[in-house]
Amino acid sequence: MTDREIFELYREDVYYFCYYVMKNQADAEDLCQEVFVKVIMADRTKVRNMKSWILRIASNECNSVIRRRKTGWMKEVRHYLLSKSQDDNPVERRLTHRETKEELEGLYSELPDKIRMVIVLRFINELTIPEISKVMNIPEGTAKSRLFKGLKLLNKMVEPELKEMRSSESVY
Repeated sequence: MTDREIFELYREDVYYFCYYVMKNQADAEDLCQEVFVKVIMADRTKVRNMKSWILRIASNECNSVIRRRKTGWMKEVRHYLLSKSQDDNPVERRLTHRETKEELEGLYSELPDKIRMVIVLRFINELTIPEISKVMNIPEGTAKSRLFKGLKLLNKMVEPELKEMRSSESVY
């Protein structure tokens, strides 16, 4: 597989992973570039699962930036909303799609870093527990535990809205 083919095949997965972990479009773009520079320069002859390997590099890059920020090496930058242009969709569909993404981004951004990373790998990048374990270099049990905690936290965040929706439905 050529460098160009690898980039074309995995660029969206890497970008979305970085975006959801870093919660910032500019950071995601920068990290995406860093990841593919490392991928291109690395020896890929022993790589069995390319997607997991590339997302592991992305995970390590994100963790490095997060660690530097926490120690004061980098300043926080403003958050940008992700809007994937879909010219062929009607306006209403695009608006609904954008609102849903904004709501999900808001929920993901409230999760702790390690838990958010597992949730993003599972539901955005559609990796399995063993793949998440390899990407993050953690035991499968830890990946499962973080996924469970993340789902539990997300459920708690959404629960008040669901109760409000149910109570307004019963009025009619």
